[in-house]
Amino acid sequence: MQRFARGEVFDEHPMRDLDSEAVDFRAASESFADVRKLRRKDLETLRLLTEYQGRQVPTVGGILLFGKERLRHFPDAWIQVGRFRGMDKAKILDQDELKGPLLESIEGAVAFVEKHSTHGAAIGRVRRKEQWSLPPAAVREAIINAVAHCDYSQSGAPIRLALFDDRLEFENPGLLPFGLTIADLPLGISKLRNRVVGRVFHELGLVEQWGSGIQRMISACSEAGLEPPLMEEIGVRFRVTLRIGQVRSPVLDETDRKIVSLLQSPEGLPTRDIAEAIGLSPRATRTRLAALVEKGLVREIGTGPQDPKRRYFATELK
Repeated sequence: MQRFARGEVFDEHPMRDLDSEAVDFRAASESFADVRKLRRKDLETLRLLTEYQGRQVPTVGGILLFGKERLRHFPDAWIQVGRFRGMDKAKILDQDELKGPLLESIEGAVAFVEKHSTHGAAIGRVRRKEQWSLPPAAVREAIINAVAHCDYSQSGAPIRLALFDDRLEFENPGLLPFGLTIADLPLGISKLRNRVVGRVFHELGLVEQWGSGIQRMISACSEAGLEPPLMEEIGVRFRVTLRIGQVRSPVLDETDRKIVSLLQSPEGLPTRDIAEAIGLSPRATRTRLAALVEKGLVREIGTGPQDPKRRYFATELK
C-alpha cells in the first residue's frame, strides 16, 4: 500500500549493491532475437537497468528476468509444477522444479501441462478417443499472468502449478493490487504489479494489452465447452483454477465442423489438402487449425508450421 501511494512498483527498484554486469546481456539478446536486435542502451529503456547515484545498476525486474544469479537474490522466483492423482495432493505422479530463467520456465510449465493434458486413449474395434482436458490458450495465459503479476517482494513459496484429475490450479504470491477486485478481472480491468516484467513481456509478444489475458482465458474455456476460470484470493496468494471436463460442446462453425470431419482418418492430413477441401487459403486454414488445436479438438505432428510433412489429426476418431 505504501508503494501504491508513492506510485512505485517493486520490480523498478534499484539493486543498489550490484553493477550493470549482474544482468546477462547475452541472455536478454537471445530472448529478443526473434523480435529485434537488442542494444545495450535498450536495457535502460526497458528499465532492466537504472541510474542510481551516478552509476548504472540493475532493477529488481532486470534481475528477475535476466539476472546472472537470480535465485541468490530472489530464492522463491521459480515455478513448482506437480501432477497429482485424484482430487487432492495425497498421491503425486510427477513433479518438477523449474528454476531456470523465468521466460524458459513459462515454456517448461506449458510443456508440463501438455505432457499431462490427455487422459490416455480408449481403443476399440472401430473407435479411438483421446480426451484433451484443457485448452492450451487458457493454460498459457494463466501461466503468463501468474509470472507477470506475482509479488516477488514476498518470500516463503514459489509460483505453483498443480494438476489434478478434475482441475488445474495456478497460485502466485500476492493478492490483487490495491483497488482491484476479482469482479473487475473479467471486464478487462487490470493494474500491472510489475512494470519491468510487463514491458518485456509486451515487447516479446507474450501479452497484447494488460487486462486482456483474463478475457482470453475465459474465452478459450468457453469455446472449449469448459466452465469459466475460478479466481480467488487465498491467504496472501492469488489462485486461478481451470476445471477439466466439458459442460457443453465446443463452439464450432460449419467450416470448423468440416475440418474435424476431414481429420477423422487415422493418417491425418497436411494443411494443403485441408485447404483445398474447405476452399480456403493455406494461411487461413492454418489459423483455423491453430484455433482447433487450442480447443483440444485437433492435434498436430511436425517440427513447425512450414514443415512439409506436418499433419493434423482429430483428437476423437470415430
